[in-house]
Amino acid sequence: MEKVKFLDLGRIKYKEAWDKQTTLHDELKSIKKYNKEREENQAKKKQNHYLIFCEHPHVYTLGKSGSMDNLLLSEDELTQKEIDFFPINRGGDITYHGPGQIVGYPILDLDLFFNDIHKYVRIIEEAIIKTLEEYGIQSGRIEGLSGVWLDATKTKPKRKICAVGIHLSRWVTMHGFAFNVNTDLNMFKNIIPCGIVDDDKTVTSLASELNKKEVDIEEVKEKVKKHLSSLMEFKLI
Repeated sequence: MEKVKFLDLGRIKYKEAWDKQTTLHDELKSIKKYNKEREENQAKKKQNHYLIFCEHPHVYTLGKSGSMDNLLLSEDELTQKEIDFFPINRGGDITYHGPGQIVGYPILDLDLFFNDIHKYVRIIEEAIIKTLEEYGIQSGRIEGLSGVWLDATKTKPKRKICAVGIHLSRWVTMHGFAFNVNTDLNMFKNIIPCGIVDDDKTVTSLASELNKKEVDIEEVKEKVKKHLSSLMEFKLI
């Protein structure tokens, strides 16, 4: 069983977390390349996998397949509202990160797990689905869309509670998921979340669904860690 080092960076600027991810991602790829160049009888370096959790100050990020049209604020308005913006190299369109959200960045060499990108994304989604079940909330997926969704009710449309966007290089992962726990949902009004223009779809948070002002985010983190490590079959250290 592979071991994965868990790092909780707390609240950290998006650029700082991105730089940290990039450093660890490059390190893992470098060791992987080194090991592949060794002969069978030569010593190899140990691969290090990581799972990073953090929160960010207000920031919008735009995936490589996204459109700037989905950002509804000008550069001046972003500055006035003290919101950062970054075009980045993950998949997907535009999303929001901010306080009260669990942002997870697994940095894994999938060659040591399985070579299936879709399986990897489905496992991340399943970890959130199982976490929500522990709070009595049924959730699932929508065909053709990534992330975790709640079904429509008589009074609410379909709601996205967790976004997923990843990047792979040489089967080493970075970026990951953003799970709305105590998130200020008003921040999504400044974008077209994930580029989805549909009155029958919106965003939500765990606190909103439980009709609570705030949920114990540390408790939620433990549940997500438990399910992710179980589904991926790794041991957190």
